Amino acid sequence: MKTRQCLLTVEECKRLIAKAIAADEKIMKAAMEHTLVIISGTTNGFLAEEMLKKLGQLKDFDRRQFRRGVNVGPFAKLATGAYSNTDVVIRKGEWLVGTTIYDITDELTADDIIIKGANALQPDRKVAGVQIGNPKFGTLVPVLTAVVGRRVRLVIPVGLEKLVCENITDLAKLVNDPDTTGLRLQPVTGDIVTEIEAFAMLYGAEAHLVAAGGIGGAEGSCSFAVTGEDAALDAFAEDLKAFRAAEQEG
Repeated sequence: MKTRQCLLTVEECKRLIAKAIAADEKIMKAAMEHTLVIISGTTNGFLAEEMLKKLGQLKDFDRRQFRRGVNVGPFAKLATGAYSNTDVVIRKGEWLVGTTIYDITDELTADDIIIKGANALQPDRKVAGVQIGNPKFGTLVPVLTAVVGRRVRLVIPVGLEKLVCENITDLAKLVNDPDTTGLRLQPVTGDIVTEIEAFAMLYGAEAHLVAAGGIGGAEGSCSFAVTGEDAALDAFAEDLKAFRAAEQEG
């Protein structure tokens, strides 16, 4: 066993998490035999792309449009189009183009899986937080209806860039107070997949976050110490080359 260090940009972290979830047997079983719902979001855009490629149904899907509410810099220019404010719903191997979580909530069962990203993550990685801008609670209404009411499995892909220092329940109490302005925050539990879980799922490797941040494109990046067999670490190195090639292509 050896340990190698690596720095992953925010986009590379998202690609790593997406690749791990797309490679999971239970995720593929839900997509092929039942229903897999990928709620729009930036990390989930990479996942939707991975899944649609596997199914040979990528078509004109544009992950850059695949989002609802986002936090952006003051000068950001975001792509919009047909895949904004929508989801990717895959039922028995077929992408139901144009279908959203709102359309199929009442049809979901315990055999199905919903994948929804998050905006905050506790250090112990047991609870995530979703920011709420919609006064009607947004996609969390159908998601929680399915998860709590119908026992649908919830998978939460979220990068360690979104770690917060305090208990998310306490933070939610603070920002949800009537005297507080801005977005609300909802604690959410489920199967949380960060880069740590992704390294284990894909390579059987143990990863530790050892540093974060940088400049020149490394803003928000995470530095990991990854321990595993030579073959596993080499496989990751090859995947990282592919991530970076894709990142350059945009």
